Amino acid sequence: MSAIRSIPADVDPSTLDIVTPEKYEREGYPHAEWTWLRRHDPVHWYESPWCDPFWAVTRHADIVAIGKNPRDWIIEPRLAVFTRDIPPEPTTRHLLTMDPPDHGRYRNLTSKWFTPRTVRVWAPKIERVTREVLDAAGDKGEIDFVADVSAPITIAVIALMLGVPREDWKLLFRWTNEIIAPEDPEFMRGRTAEETIDSARIELFTYFKELAEKRRRDPHDDILSVVVQGRIDGKALDDFELLSYYFLLVVAGNETTRNAMTGGIQCFIDHPEEWQKLAADPVLVASAVEETVRWITPVIQFTRTATRDMELRGRKIREGESVCLYYASGNRDEEIFDEPFVFRVDRKPNDHVGFGRGEHVCLGAHLARLELHTMYAQLRERLVSMERTGPPVRVRSSFVGGIKRAPMRWELAAGS
Repeated sequence: MSAIRSIPADVDPSTLDIVTPEKYEREGYPHAEWTWLRRHDPVHWYESPWCDPFWAVTRHADIVAIGKNPRDWIIEPRLAVFTRDIPPEPTTRHLLTMDPPDHGRYRNLTSKWFTPRTVRVWAPKIERVTREVLDAAGDKGEIDFVADVSAPITIAVIALMLGVPREDWKLLFRWTNEIIAPEDPEFMRGRTAEETIDSARIELFTYFKELAEKRRRDPHDDILSVVVQGRIDGKALDDFELLSYYFLLVVAGNETTRNAMTGGIQCFIDHPEEWQKLAADPVLVASAVEETVRWITPVIQFTRTATRDMELRGRKIREGESVCLYYASGNRDEEIFDEPFVFRVDRKPNDHVGFGRGEHVCLGAHLARLELHTMYAQLRERLVSMERTGPPVRVRSSFVGGIKRAPMRWELAAGS
């Protein structure tokens, strides 16, 4: 996983493919292409028949600067680079599609649930969920790490926080897959990408509309109640904004952490010496979490749109043109990271952009860190051995680095 394919120095940039979901599914992240762009054309005008044109931004410093400047670089009207098979945004209105000042007002509705202090309160529940999932998976010997470990943990955590009944948790898993990767044939099930994402969105909206009405009448101590009872400038959210908020929490709340967990275990299978370091020293759990997020970068890219004519590294960017922030490229930037293509659990400093930067830094970053930390802490005490029994199967997406199956054989000691 640490190697990249070589690209000739005289490569024709017009032949680079950094957008098609099929390429990401087949080959993984295009690190070789991003490496070439960082060295030769870090602000690259990209045109292809598969998507609308954009500027590909691949350097860490530029990604950070743009993320911290919401006045000059706004979200609307383009959330990310998608192929033309995906319906254009916005089909929802949530934090990821909002610019200031709306973004801050809507973020404040739930931000207290995701502060380090509040997240720590959830630590015992997350520890219990993780232990129960590992106990069940540990008895099997041969597992699919996604179906048996990472998905059950992350879905349980966000479902408990939202207040979703246990019998409906499997719905969250299906909706998340279909919304995040509607171009994946396994999730399409004979439908078009647009039909897949629209169907999942409608089902999710319908389900949460009914649940929200119950919480409106009978509030609980959960995020569903917080949002439906919340007020922006003295007014309740309308149905579209309310359901869009739940949409974001369901999808972002389990998809990215699930893929970080799964990808992290793949790293340790490929780098057993790093697992031995972690197993020998509990102090390394925190830095192992950060290195996992850097290495995996579950969200590959988001876009921003210029509000005025500007210049970036000598390139003239016109008002209304989009820049694509390739976080996964920034997390391999040679100017920032020593040996960026080496996975090291003791890496410090580790100034990764895996959770974004600026106004739109990941709301659930502290929760994701705690979930990863809890899993690594428990595994380092129980894992006897692990090996891959087949190649990981990637999701067909150029937006998230998803793994839908990860077959492996392992042995776990009994939990305490």
